[in-house]
Amino acid sequence: MQVVEPAFNASDYLWLGSMGAVGFLGQLVMIFFLVYFLLSGGDLYKRKLVRIAGPTLSRRKVTVKILDDISEQIARFLITQIATSAVVGAFTAAALWWFGLDSWLFWGIMAGVLNSIPYFGPVIVSGALGVVAFLQFGTIGRTLAITGVAFAITSLEGFLITPALMGKAAGMNPAAIFVGLLFWGWLWGMWGVVLAVPMMMLIKSVCDHVEDFSAGAELLGE
Repeated sequence: MQVVEPAFNASDYLWLGSMGAVGFLGQLVMIFFLVYFLLSGGDLYKRKLVRIAGPTLSRRKVTVKILDDISEQIARFLITQIATSAVVGAFTAAALWWFGLDSWLFWGIMAGVLNSIPYFGPVIVSGALGVVAFLQFGTIGRTLAITGVAFAITSLEGFLITPALMGKAAGMNPAAIFVGLLFWGWLWGMWGVVLAVPMMMLIKSVCDHVEDFSAGAELLGE
């Protein structure tokens, strides 16, 4: 009896990819709704958390201080992230335009967006650009050149500059940020990687102001 291997069916892979994209967009919409409802509530949950903290004035002061620190750190994180992403996107788009890639503007924007994922963002951008460049030019040399330049731009910023800036903004050391990325990525996948740094900031703020968690603050701090 001869075993016949099933023929390659591109539609199956396209279907799986489409379902993955639909799931990703569905999760993105849910996050937008959650952010909208939290923002529309103003300081409602801040007041609730202060009341939950306990009847003593000292505990309420600590809770307010933690919430204020979280807000300040998240604001610094967003400013740093937007600035570095804009720089990466501009340099990547310029390099791809110089190489003659058709979709240089789109991939420049994607490089800036995926820059929000420390460490893993450069790998994703470079891999995707390798496929796109090979499909357009059909030569290994041009593909390697485009991939190498894009990886150099995103890596210089993503592996060196961003972790250092994020560490300064969050008051955490780069090793703690990297371990946090691995943990939250393992727990929640892609969204865990995207949200890892803000969640680490939240944990660090709590550890800084609660004496029982001082060991955690020491491990996460600079």
